[in-house]
Amino acid sequence: MQEIVDAKGLFMRLEEKGLLDNPSFLCQLLQTIHRADLTDLLEANSRPQEETDALPVLSQYRVMLYTIHEDMTTESLDKMKYLLNDKLNKRQLEMSSTALGVFAEMEKMGIISKSNVTELHRILSEIDQQLALTVQNYMNRVQHLQRPPLDAPSHGSIDQQRPNSMALLQNSPCVCETQPNSTGPLVCCDLSSETEFYLLTHVPRGRCVIINNMIFPAENLSNRRGSEKDEEALSELFQRFGFEIELFSDLDAEQLNKTIKTMTEWDYSQHDLLVVCILTHGELGCIFGTDGGKVLLRDLISNFWNDKVPSLSGKPKVFFIQACQGDRYQEGAAQGPVQEESLACEPDSGSDDLDVSLPAEADFLISMSTVQHCKSFRSINRGSIFIQELCQQLQKSAESSENDDILTVLTRVNREVGRKEYETYKQMPQPRYTLTKKLVFRYVR
Repeated sequence: MQEIVDAKGLFMRLEEKGLLDNPSFLCQLLQTIHRADLTDLLEANSRPQEETDALPVLSQYRVMLYTIHEDMTTESLDKMKYLLNDKLNKRQLEMSSTALGVFAEMEKMGIISKSNVTELHRILSEIDQQLALTVQNYMNRVQHLQRPPLDAPSHGSIDQQRPNSMALLQNSPCVCETQPNSTGPLVCCDLSSETEFYLLTHVPRGRCVIINNMIFPAENLSNRRGSEKDEEALSELFQRFGFEIELFSDLDAEQLNKTIKTMTEWDYSQHDLLVVCILTHGELGCIFGTDGGKVLLRDLISNFWNDKVPSLSGKPKVFFIQACQGDRYQEGAAQGPVQEESLACEPDSGSDDLDVSLPAEADFLISMSTVQHCKSFRSINRGSIFIQELCQQLQKSAESSENDDILTVLTRVNREVGRKEYETYKQMPQPRYTLTKKLVFRYVR
């Protein structure tokens, strides 16, 4: 109906299709676009409203798309176009001034259809949770209608009976087994499954705090040459991810604790998450200030529990910690020459009574550069092995069309760091987490 330019043309086309013979269709159409005044005029010369409800003709798929169009802000529309940049013609995207125009282009490319809205749900999950819920409710209704009656005869396996509904099932929240049949929206038992991704929509996304201890007056701790490379790589990358960067250098233990305390007093209500990168010396369960004073990791992390920083409640809190966690070397079989030159190991003295454990709170990710009791390596020319590989893998993920979450990225970091040798020794990073959803970092233009 793209050639229709006015109401007269629309009604002539509806009449050609025979749709004006059914007052219920026109009544539902006017109700959907919130024209109660026109609905009243129609009802004055047609059947009672109760009869229009008995024969729903208007496509629920179209109603769902129109509802999203009405509720979508200009900012959300721009973000949706950005996420579709590699799937749709750029010129057509630029010409689409409304969500309905974008949906029309998605239909042309076969990205969405009446029976397949999973890609639309995925995209909206990253933009607006309420819009994604509108699609989810439609998916639930479709799944409910596709479910065969309890007394229907069985023919073949479940996979053979309903192959087209599996995509909807995999992306739908759990539905209570005892739920009665209803023509209304299904009631979901697990409301937390509305989306499997953390929503990153604010600009800036959040704060990225980088604490870089390089100069150590303490006699038993050497200066951390090369750590400036890590600071540069992290700062540049997270600026591209849309973060405000906060840099702190050469903090002693007291200053480090005060800085952490200050961070807990910041307002994160207009941010989606917090990222903290700590580059320093350490031992099992703690990190060192430049004076050699110890800061326990469990005390540091607990400052950001949800009940202590309400504006971060339900939002991911990510910690990347480049520091040794002991004085033991990880042995590896000799497989050739050293692959990293000018390596300097960060010295530590292990202490088993300072073991660190994740807080029993949700939405934390703590990624350590090495496993417990072991040393962590740093190139004095190129920076630490862990941080440099982390930045490289995050960059690769952001530039790809895949939606790799941070845990997938960290698995690759483990593989790449673990397969190499550093002066015949090994290193294995160790992430620990209580994340409840997938976290994906992308560039912000």
